[in-house]
Amino acid sequence: MKRILLFLATNIAIMIVLSVSWFVLSKVFGLDRMFDYQGGGINFTSLLIFSAVFGMGGAFISLLMSKMVAKMSTGAQVIEQPSNEIERWLVETVRRQAQQAGIGMPDVAIYDSPEINAFATGASRNNALVAVSTGLLHNMSRDEAEAVLGHEVGHIANGDMVTLTLIQGVVNTFVIFFAKLVGYFVDRVILKNEEGQGIGFFIADIVAQIVFGILASVIVMWFSRQREFRADAAGASLAGRQKMIAALERLKLNYEQPSQLPAQMTAFGISGGGGMAKLFMSHPPLDERIAALRAAQ
Repeated sequence: MKRILLFLATNIAIMIVLSVSWFVLSKVFGLDRMFDYQGGGINFTSLLIFSAVFGMGGAFISLLMSKMVAKMSTGAQVIEQPSNEIERWLVETVRRQAQQAGIGMPDVAIYDSPEINAFATGASRNNALVAVSTGLLHNMSRDEAEAVLGHEVGHIANGDMVTLTLIQGVVNTFVIFFAKLVGYFVDRVILKNEEGQGIGFFIADIVAQIVFGILASVIVMWFSRQREFRADAAGASLAGRQKMIAALERLKLNYEQPSQLPAQMTAFGISGGGGMAKLFMSHPPLDERIAALRAAQ
């Protein structure tokens, strides 16, 4: 969940910064020729190319920044030199699993949080980060923690962050495309502006990007749910199926009590849910993940 949340938040922030930068540059240098306010026409080809460049660019910038943003936002401390037995076990477990998975050794980090959680992020299979919370280390057995680490290494080995970036880039392209059409409609039709892009276009564009971005996240979340099953399978392969099932059962036991569920996990439904809320879940319900592992041969 944290991996997806960090990526989406970074992506939205970058998209807004790029939009503001483009608006300023277009006003100063007259770069924007996609909209003809006098003739009332729209150059859809130019708009689509612009949307694709900025949409894919924003997603890949988010990917390149993912490790830095993750460490800064969670306060994760990379283990440069293990100082105790737990840190040595963490590093050696990840090293062994990375070798089994055929990827480069990820950075291993610990961040202070009472929740049982872990995440993996990074720009490539050979430049990644695996971080675990202190809550996971305090509340899971070694076997369960080993399975969680295998799950996160599986995300890296499966190239989930890069694939997510490509999907997010396509989504961004259409978000930008339709948001600028909304901005043009508000500025040109509602506000009757005929002098070129004004503040109405800018505000409507930003608001539309945020709204469309939230709606489009349904697609990204669906993809994330499918990849969780693959990461569970990887964790089962690297650590053992029973260990992976035990880890998921531990999560279920920990989060089935509402008072113990962190607010950010409630929003993304890591412990399950139904109805419309399920569309915005980054993880499938734990019961479905456990059942999938038990059904695997």
